[in-house]
Amino acid sequence: SNGHGNGNGSTAQHAPAQPAASTSSTPVTDGMRRKLTEAFKPARLVIENNSDQHAGHAGAKSAAAMKAGNTGETHFRVEIVSDAFAGQSLVQRQRAIYALLQEEFGLGLHALSLDTKTPAEAAQKA
Repeated sequence: SNGHGNGNGSTAQHAPAQPAASTSSTPVTDGMRRKLTEAFKPARLVIENNSDQHAGHAGAKSAAAMKAGNTGETHFRVEIVSDAFAGQSLVQRQRAIYALLQEEFGLGLHALSLDTKTPAEAAQKA
């Protein structure tokens, strides 16, 4: 024994992470909301999880989707209004968001529909 009493007998702390290990049942959504809010300080942020509409979709059953702790968070629609988009093309805005959410794509995020606007653009559409 190593004298610490935590040899191979104590596996509780080193067990494979279960979905319940997260304090949230929607870690992908939570991560997206936190990162988008920090990065873009949005005037409006709507995150819709449309994953249930794609339950039979090939991507929903992928190995990547399984990494999300089986939360099934794979398909989202995001509406974001932010001054940070001023002077940026739609492609630039989308690239910035995709780059920001690399970790979420790694967790199983599979499809992201983006609606990006500046406050002025959002006002024109109202």
